[in-house]
Amino acid sequence: MAAAHGLSRRALRHPRFRRLLRGVYISADATLTLTIWLQAALLVLPPDAVVSHTSAMRLYGFEPRRRGFLEFSTNTGATTKLQQIVLHRRRWQLHPREVGAFWATGPDRTFVDVAARSPLPELAAFGDHLVHHRLTTPDDLRWYADSRHLDGVRRARRVSRLVVEGAESVRESYLRMMLWFARLPRPEVNGVILDASGEFLARGDLVLRRWKVVVEYDGRHHLHDLKQWQHDLRRRERLEAEGWTIIVVTAADFRQPQLIPVRVHEALVNHGYHGPAPVLSVQWRRWFTP
Repeated sequence: MAAAHGLSRRALRHPRFRRLLRGVYISADATLTLTIWLQAALLVLPPDAVVSHTSAMRLYGFEPRRRGFLEFSTNTGATTKLQQIVLHRRRWQLHPREVGAFWATGPDRTFVDVAARSPLPELAAFGDHLVHHRLTTPDDLRWYADSRHLDGVRRARRVSRLVVEGAESVRESYLRMMLWFARLPRPEVNGVILDASGEFLARGDLVLRRWKVVVEYDGRHHLHDLKQWQHDLRRRERLEAEGWTIIVVTAADFRQPQLIPVRVHEALVNHGYHGPAPVLSVQWRRWFTP
């Protein structure tokens, strides 16, 4: 590829260039973003190659825990020996959509493609993310999974039932999964709360209405926005005055995730909950422990 721009092999050995892939070079001072890597890979792949799997997840704005290789799909019989790239050969016709400067598998197809190897909470969070950004709907996601016969579709069908509208961040989605898989009551997402006179009081991230408990993720935006922080404090004071308990979870709390369901259970018990204590199975700890 470099030769096409008049650069000899000797010139490319200069420190001002950096090799990304065989025959593909970039300026040594360039920042290596996902966009740069995808552009580089497409230079050495078949013309019909589209971004897929975990690379498509990232293109849609979701960062999986394990990224690994750059992943693409093709309808041709082409293969690649490049260690940085996985090229999936697909039997059925691909129907990509344009995402920024690239062609990628659609959001529903991507959800199914990564289902077999994504941890269940991560897959549900990815579905929430797609819905939040209006790339699909829970109904469309379930319909797609139910109507296709692809690798990973069984797991996709199961997890698509956990995808909801209203989850506004990946952390909120993980928080919901933490409580659900600890066998605590399933919360409302982004639920509206009214005061005793029926007037709007607040909207909660995760609302356990029967017991008047709200669980919220605090992204620490108040450190940069004093007005928003003051607004949140007043809101919490109003909720508490109406008898609600607010459990605030921060990024630091995710370092000891086993304590989160315990805190929520204690709040529920204080409001009359008689259900069992949270169950933190081996699988739960594998999913949620950093």
